[in-house]
Amino acid sequence: MLHLKDPETRRRFLSVGSLAMGGLALPQLLRAQAALRKAGGVVKDKAVVFLFMHGGPSQTETFDPKMGAPSGIRSMTGEIPTRLPGITFGSTFEKLARLNDKFSIVRSFTTESGDHDSKPVVSRHSAGAHLGAHYSRIAGASNPHTGMPRNIWLHPQSVNATADDPIMSLGRFDVSGPLGPAHAPFQPSGKSDLRRDMDLAISSGRMGDRRALLAGLDQFRRTVESTGATEGLDQFQAQAFGTLSGGIAEAFDLGRESAAVLGRYDTSRLYDLSRISKRWNNHKRYASHAQNLGRLMLLARRLVERGAGFVTVTTDFVWDMHADSNNATMTEGMDYVGRPFDHAVSAFIEDLEQRGLRDRVLLVCCGEMGRTPRVNRNGGRDHWGGSAPLLLYGGGLQMGRVVGSSTRDGGEPASDRVTIPNLYATLMESLLDTGALRAMTGLPPEVTQLINGAAPIQQLL
Repeated sequence: MLHLKDPETRRRFLSVGSLAMGGLALPQLLRAQAALRKAGGVVKDKAVVFLFMHGGPSQTETFDPKMGAPSGIRSMTGEIPTRLPGITFGSTFEKLARLNDKFSIVRSFTTESGDHDSKPVVSRHSAGAHLGAHYSRIAGASNPHTGMPRNIWLHPQSVNATADDPIMSLGRFDVSGPLGPAHAPFQPSGKSDLRRDMDLAISSGRMGDRRALLAGLDQFRRTVESTGATEGLDQFQAQAFGTLSGGIAEAFDLGRESAAVLGRYDTSRLYDLSRISKRWNNHKRYASHAQNLGRLMLLARRLVERGAGFVTVTTDFVWDMHADSNNATMTEGMDYVGRPFDHAVSAFIEDLEQRGLRDRVLLVCCGEMGRTPRVNRNGGRDHWGGSAPLLLYGGGLQMGRVVGSSTRDGGEPASDRVTIPNLYATLMESLLDTGALRAMTGLPPEVTQLINGAAPIQQLL
């Protein structure tokens, strides 16, 4: 029998809530966030899923084919008509072409740099902090209703224990800069402080087996509920218990989805992965992208449904199509990378539409740069910061729009230039009551600058 009147038992029970979030136990953290809500109420009931197209996707083979340009500039994969008259995409985006009245694209987006790093997720405009850390700094490190971390980074290890470690030598995603470690993104791959603390609270031997962990949490919950052990706990302590005994564990279990939903998101069955040529040193990355992207997007949906506020999804440098010893040509690369992207993103959009989540979840898809307007001699495109593709879906924004235009070769914005600070302002406008935030004092200057540094993309408001 579990009695919380016993000081030692009570101490052990509450230690389950001692997550590594700025040194606060979970009940303390929930109290602090409740106070924040009463003070400002600036956090909207919305979330962002940022699908980072790591490596730098080509604007020409994705959303701006330029088929009227000469050979060597126009899309190497041809074009496909979309639902919007006169708008075409690269031909590997067959499913997205049938859905493009549901999302908007920006043809005048520039990252202003052709270097590999984790911009725009982490950039000089975000003071070297993960963009989600800025949101977490305002909203709190975890959702006060579910205990779900606000800022989460998903990479292939999040859904596949055998996947390689993410490559961060050319740009990190796990940084919070001057905002403090409490706001760094949580990685559900057994390597973050939060997961380690759950490990210690449950059993280190069980962490390698997710199903055993879930079963243990379910048993713990049944035991406590059957004994009435939560009597006497205040609402925040009870909420902390509920978080760890159900909310977080259940959210990360894709096995709770139906076979039909799992199949709809499955990008591994698009084609035989053995088709990916081993002459490219990065062939394993292409296979990992195809195997895991759909499941990552499904997990992202589950997490935002349960209170995550900013979820970043990455699959490493698969969009870096130089056509050299490491990277595929544009035509092969878009087959390996573009088709799984088309499948996963269309599944995500259709799923959110069916669940009535269009206005609550904002999906952003872009990379750290675009590709050169002219194809190189090997059939690839190299780094280019002048123009890059950008897709936005949901979040209460205007959909079915094509924002701006690019020059004839697709190399630079020709009208309605959109920069990383404009993108930041658009995301924060969706997530937060920015008007109320501007009236608040005590925010870190880095957060204030990110919110006020530029205007949101006006055509989408």
